[in-house]
Order: sequence, then C-alpha cells, then structure tokens
Amino acid sequence: MSNVTVAISPDWTIDLDIPGITVVEWDFKSPAPADKIDIAVAPHITTSDLVERVANTGTKLLQLGSIGYDPIPRNLPAGLSVANAASVHETATAEHTLSMLLYSTREFDRVQRAQEAQSWDQFDTKGLADSTVVLIGIGGVGSAIAQRLAPFETNVIRVASHRREDMYGQVYSIADLPELLPQADSVIVVVPLNKKTEGLVNDEFLSLMKDNATLVNVARGKVADTDALLKHSDRLRILVDVTDPEPLPDGHPLWEKATLVTSHLGGNTDAMIPRMNRLVRRQVGNLISGEPFVNVVLGGDRA
Repeated sequence: MSNVTVAISPDWTIDLDIPGITVVEWDFKSPAPADKIDIAVAPHITTSDLVERVANTGTKLLQLGSIGYDPIPRNLPAGLSVANAASVHETATAEHTLSMLLYSTREFDRVQRAQEAQSWDQFDTKGLADSTVVLIGIGGVGSAIAQRLAPFETNVIRVASHRREDMYGQVYSIADLPELLPQADSVIVVVPLNKKTEGLVNDEFLSLMKDNATLVNVARGKVADTDALLKHSDRLRILVDVTDPEPLPDGHPLWEKATLVTSHLGGNTDAMIPRMNRLVRRQVGNLISGEPFVNVVLGGDRA
C-alpha cells in the first residue's frame, strides 16, 4: 500500500521519513487537515470526541496515546479500529508506582519535613521487605509492577477480575478483597475503569484496610470514591496519581489530606516519545504490508 496519510498530534515527535508516507499535524480540535487520513495518532490524553473527529476521514486506525481507552465510545464507524498505547507506558508507570510506594513506606514526607526544619530526625519505618502488598490489576502495568516488587522481598498478593492460577501462582478475584485487604501493608490499584471498577475503592474497601496502611491509586480517578479517600486519610496513607475530579482543583481538600498527589505523571518520562515512535512506525509498517494492526482494543482488527 502506498500514499498513506498519517495525522499526528503535536504531543508526539514521530519520525516517519518513509517513501509514500504523508505526515500532517493535527490537534484534533480544528478541522481535519486532509480529506483522507489512514492513521490518526491522537493526543496523549484520550477524550471521548476522538472517534467523532476521525469519523469522516476514512481513518483505518485511531492510535491512542494512552493505555486506557474508557472514554472511547463502543459504536465505531465501519472500518475503524482503535489501538491503545500498550508498550509505551507500562515501564514508566511501574517505576512511578514503586517510587510512590517507597515514598510512603520509608516515610519520605517526614524526612522532607525534617530537612526543611533542619532537624536530624532518626526513626524506623515500615519499609517493603517482608511486607504484604495487595496488587489489584495484573494487566500490562500491574505485571510490570509485580516484577519490580520481587527484588524488594515482598509478599505480593495479585488480584484480578477472576480467580485463577497462572505461571506465577495464585491470582485472587476482586470478590476475595474482604479477606485480603485486612492483611495488606500496602494496596496498589491499577485496574481499567469500567462499570465493575468505578467506585471500587469506597468506604467499605478502605474500612477493611489496617491503620497506617498505604493505598496507591495509579488506575483512574473514578476507581476511587474521593469522599471515602478523604474520610480515611487520617488513618491511612493515601497516594494518588489520578483523581476525581481531574485535574484536581485548587483548594480541593485532597491536596492537603492525601500523603502524595502526583498529578497523573505516571508515564511521563523520557522513554515515552521513543516508545510511541516505535509503536506508530510499527502500525504504519503493518498497514503498508497488509499485516494486522497491534494493540487493537476496539473495532474490526481486534484480535
């Protein structure tokens, strides 16, 4: 296939110096820059209007800039596939999650306050070694987190939508959480947002966690009930990369009550652009060669 047109959000720097490929920049807010667009590479933030934007351009693939695709409507135009950015963000998000977890379990917030006060404050912390971590969600990001927890000699209890065994051992179901949460020194939430997971982290969930346990949410803001987080913030160490609402408004009580708010920075490292570059080049190559697109989560090319 030749004469391929790829529209790319200015969020990305993609090297597509390939014969037969026309590259146009598109902010996905103004009218489409070409009558025909074969692949549209969306902005980093996924919004619900992206499908509507490409609907009349003959686009074969809408390549998202995120792993999550919950805002995307399921009734796609004929011939359109939607792919997420799996392979781009998992490593960085896992790295960010471990940073948040270590910040909490080694009480770096207290360390920072001591430095600001120029106080030599020595104290013991919980740490990660020999602690129990309940990891809710074992997709790409969750699996990357589990791999990075292993060297810290933690007891990782993995939880998914259905109970099963895999090559790494027992996977518990969300239905098992009432038995698992009281055991946890730390709980990491990294599930996709859907009807079953919206509001998963609610008052009942948090009430089951023991005093001074750590909760890390790197999923989606709506997975956790914000009022419940605030209610339990004096008893638990609440660390969130995502919030509801998002962005978190100035003056919102969660800024003060949470142990750490990291403003949805999970995947934002220098690795993101090169990895997105490789993914888009692969999608273009597959279109040219007639191979199926990768990472398809919605639409006709879904595996």
